[in-house]
Amino acid sequence: MYFCSQIMADEIEYPKLPTFIIIVALMMALVALAIDMMLPALPMIGDDLGVRMPNDNQLVVSILFLGLAFGQLLYGPLADSYGRKPSVYLGFTLFLIGCIVSLVSNSLFVMLLGRFIQGFGLAGPRIISVALVRDRFAGQEMARIMSIIMAIFIIVPIVAPALGQLVLNVADWKYIFVSFLIYGITLLVWFGLKMPETLVKSAANKFTFQKTFKVIKEILNTKTSIGYTIASGFVSSLFLGYLNSSQQLFQETYNLGEQYALIFALLAFAVGLGSFLNGQILVKKFGMQKMVKYASFMLFSLSLLFLIFMMSFTHIPSLTLLLAFFSLTLFHVGILFGNLNSLAMEPLGHIAGVGSTMVGAITTFISVPLGIIVGLSYDGTVFPLIIGFTLLSGLCFLVIYRTNKL
Repeated sequence: MYFCSQIMADEIEYPKLPTFIIIVALMMALVALAIDMMLPALPMIGDDLGVRMPNDNQLVVSILFLGLAFGQLLYGPLADSYGRKPSVYLGFTLFLIGCIVSLVSNSLFVMLLGRFIQGFGLAGPRIISVALVRDRFAGQEMARIMSIIMAIFIIVPIVAPALGQLVLNVADWKYIFVSFLIYGITLLVWFGLKMPETLVKSAANKFTFQKTFKVIKEILNTKTSIGYTIASGFVSSLFLGYLNSSQQLFQETYNLGEQYALIFALLAFAVGLGSFLNGQILVKKFGMQKMVKYASFMLFSLSLLFLIFMMSFTHIPSLTLLLAFFSLTLFHVGILFGNLNSLAMEPLGHIAGVGSTMVGAITTFISVPLGIIVGLSYDGTVFPLIIGFTLLSGLCFLVIYRTNKL
């Protein structure tokens, strides 16, 4: 995302801090909500839309990430050229249109079109929410506020599938999109009434393709940035493959039914715990480079050992053993997420805005196709997913090891 020069807080009449934090957190949380609330509904959506291959239902999740990737390329420059609020309005409008398209869909193609539009729209509030924090705060105060926002954000993936299941207990899957519409409209109105425009005219940057391509070229020539970005893409691929497969794996292979929401919540907590401990303790004590090297090595080692175990004994391990494996590996994924993004951005401080946009976009463009391949490989066992974990974590470790030496 593009960021302009810091705007002093006393120039703008901001809402009270609790209101500001809640609005920004809810904007960021909408992405996780739009992904994870859908998970329990995937088989019902597939049945109603006449999907022949059950694995294709996973595309309802994956295609939203693709929309996010393309959207990231638009909203950063737009927000720095025309303002934060118009960009958020555009993003929310596209998201709501996408929800309506998915709501009235009668085929998988139309559903996926709606989901892509949702993702493209969601990139706006997701990116600009961070810009709003940077416009108001700096230094340690910004870090403190972002920590509070991320603590709220981490809760969403934990509860979202349960919320989706709650809707399905009283209505059909279309009402999940109705809930998105209500959430989006309410938040848009609240944002419009309470949040001021934080981009002053004197700080606006005129968007040009020439300027953008120049910055992209600089990023691609910064070896450490591109290395950590590629590593982040492999970790995100692994995680997306897990997201795509999780509903079928736990509800079909392990026959957990509605307990899936609880299992997903427990594993989401492992990711959140890894992220939290990393930010509060581990990075301060060991540094980012040591942590990503350690976490990627552990992720690969655990995946390889578990793959060898399954090849030797069974492709469907006990639920207890599988949950132990996922808890440990996803804990290390939580460590990697924040650190890899920060390391990729470290040499790009002078172009932080567009640098962040491009790092996020490249990561997503890597993760979506690979994550789809892992998810679509589901065959009723855990085996394809663990193969994906092993290969992608191994590539991640090799790239990190190589990049740390640059």
